[in-house]
Amino acid sequence: MNNTNDNNTINNPSEKASFTPEACRRKGAKLEVYDWLADIPESHNETDLVEVRFKNTRKGYYRNTTHIKLEPGDLVAVEASPGHDIGEVTLTGRLVPLQMKKNNVKPDVELKRIYRKAKPNDLEKFEEAKAKEHDTMIRARKIAEELHLDMKIGDVEYQGDGNKAIFYYIADERVDFRQLIKVLAEVFRVRIEMKQIGARQEAGRIGGLGPCGRQLCCSGWMTSFVSVATSAARFQDIALNPQKLAGQCAKLKCCLNYEADAYVEAQKRLPSREIPLETKLNTYYHFKTDIFKREMTYSTDKSIAANLVTVDADRVFEVIALNKRGVKPDTLESENGTRAPERREFEDVVGQDSLTRFDKAKKNKKKKSNNGGGNNNNNRRQQSGGGNNKSGNNQGSNKQSRQGKSGNDKNGKGDKPASNGGEKAPKQEKPNKQE
Repeated sequence: MNNTNDNNTINNPSEKASFTPEACRRKGAKLEVYDWLADIPESHNETDLVEVRFKNTRKGYYRNTTHIKLEPGDLVAVEASPGHDIGEVTLTGRLVPLQMKKNNVKPDVELKRIYRKAKPNDLEKFEEAKAKEHDTMIRARKIAEELHLDMKIGDVEYQGDGNKAIFYYIADERVDFRQLIKVLAEVFRVRIEMKQIGARQEAGRIGGLGPCGRQLCCSGWMTSFVSVATSAARFQDIALNPQKLAGQCAKLKCCLNYEADAYVEAQKRLPSREIPLETKLNTYYHFKTDIFKREMTYSTDKSIAANLVTVDADRVFEVIALNKRGVKPDTLESENGTRAPERREFEDVVGQDSLTRFDKAKKNKKKKSNNGGGNNNNNRRQQSGGGNNKSGNNQGSNKQSRQGKSGNDKNGKGDKPASNGGEKAPKQEKPNKQE
């Protein structure tokens, strides 16, 4: 019987929690590397280098001097200063030297060793250290505020054996935190290490959702952060609105760099925006450009939108060539005229019916119902003159219908009078009963 729930709390206090590698492994690996050489058995025996990940944001490279059989996902105890640390093996074999070269780690440097696979006792200490990280961060923030230090402690990472803690902080200026280290060492009784990070790294550690509705790129997959300039927004003709261009880190969004190269390449095939276009009537200045449609809009005034004309980029090249020869065309448009912007509605792209097919049917039904209702009303009005003559037992609502009934109509056997648009039917002679 399993006495543990989803939060790994023990219902029976007499039982101890079982610390397994699966329970202590970090969830949602950000620094995951796909080993495309895993199918080659001999590739794992070529080198003793191993890549180990810590807390999903930090990696290290170690030597497997004791030749322990390791696989990706194993929790190992590695050498640290002082004591040991607990990390997860992410890569082994021939691909590790390539990753070291990519991350600018020199293989000539003396690397630390892997001690052993993590034992249950190691995992228990590891979980106890992780449980103290959040409370330590909150307490450290209060201490920094009491010391009047202009800094923000964003995250705390304990070493696997609990003898050391790394405090990650952000600060706009240089901070003298020597007094802070003394106070933190006295309060928490561990060795203190301070590391300064940027606003993007802090957002990646905290995580969250972006305006696109997906997980933040910095917390999901980005490991190296490239500076983002406002020129990337200018290339894409995006309005320089700080509220829309800034991410959750209060810096320019990293995604502004994703499509900037495509816009730069597309603009190389467009004419210069600084060249005014001369015609016999006016001088036109650039107003805006639709890069991928290759359409440029010009105005007769530099500062405001006046007499806007939209032409193709090919036509702009033609006008520039004419102006260089000293020729001014009559108009900026081509001979065929300006191509007005097309207002495209729904198009049946995949062979489906129109989205407005039900709306049209409803309109037709309403029209038919209105016409049919008028005819029905006329018919009812026409039938109202003789409709009460069907039965003699039917007590009529008007006197004319009663007077127009024949003697046989009382028994229900007489002929019906013709309906002449509401006019009275001619009276018929009564038959002689004696005959």
